[in-house]
Amino acid sequence: MATKTPSQSGLSRYADPAVLMRIRSLDLRVRSVMDGFYNGLHKSPLHGFSVEFSEYRQYTDGDDPRFIDWKIVARSDRYFIKLFEDETNLRCHLVVDNSRSMSFGTTQTDAGNTYTKADYAKTLAGCLAYALIEQRDAAGLVVFDEEVDEYIPARFRHGQLRQIYQALEKAEGGKSTDLTKPLERVAGQMRKRGMVIVISDFLAPIDGLERDLGYLASSGHELVVFQVLDPQEVNFEFDEPALFTDLETGEQRYIDPDQSRASYRMKLEEHLARVKKTCEKLGAVYELTTTDRPLELALTEFFVRRQHQRSSHGRVAARRGRNSGRAG
Repeated sequence: MATKTPSQSGLSRYADPAVLMRIRSLDLRVRSVMDGFYNGLHKSPLHGFSVEFSEYRQYTDGDDPRFIDWKIVARSDRYFIKLFEDETNLRCHLVVDNSRSMSFGTTQTDAGNTYTKADYAKTLAGCLAYALIEQRDAAGLVVFDEEVDEYIPARFRHGQLRQIYQALEKAEGGKSTDLTKPLERVAGQMRKRGMVIVISDFLAPIDGLERDLGYLASSGHELVVFQVLDPQEVNFEFDEPALFTDLETGEQRYIDPDQSRASYRMKLEEHLARVKKTCEKLGAVYELTTTDRPLELALTEFFVRRQHQRSSHGRVAARRGRNSGRAG
């Protein structure tokens, strides 16, 4: 069964990134996105699904009303009971690429200023951290290029969200991309099962991607991958021949877009397919988004896909349980 997602015709209810990215404060950008996200969810056909990271179920007669999450009620008029499996809630690390390639950007604000993949990725990470903290889950942050530049352990405490915002805002463009070190750092810190969300353009050799993510998957952690690209990286609709520079290696090449466009798109599609296939093999939720795409839509489609995937896994586990019972 196909996953239902909002249609392109519904984009008008989301904040245009061209307007959103004029807001200099990351805190204010995130609040603008999340307000629109929660309001849009309430009014959308997706009204009935749970967007929370933690385990929730709808309130039914006989449940203890003390465990109703009133923040969800205030946002959506829906009643949910939060399920506490142990003394701690979900622990999630946001792993954000800040390599030089993330400094590329051709999309513009409505004031004519260009914003980059890094700007978009940091805003997305801030939104996810906001959602986690709102649900009283523990959020942490890793900002990386070829080294780990910033590390904030996953915690739920006063000031954690502000600390994450500050680390994201001060992060300057780094060097080349290396996922191994940040994922090793996260794996060494995660004693219990949790979630790891990686936000990157993945425009680097991905031969080690399955290995790097695979250790976390084999340890039982839930994996989410956001691949963020500039629209021009996808479409390659440059008009004039020009000297192109690789931001990470410095290599330069004179390219005629008309002659190279078909070959470029084919190679990019092959690369994207490899990233997606690797994620699917490891059971990771994979989302490809471009920087002109409303963040509310990217978040909504992620939550829908995650819920669908978790439901599918639950049905498979239930069938296995029934088959095992009959075999016994």
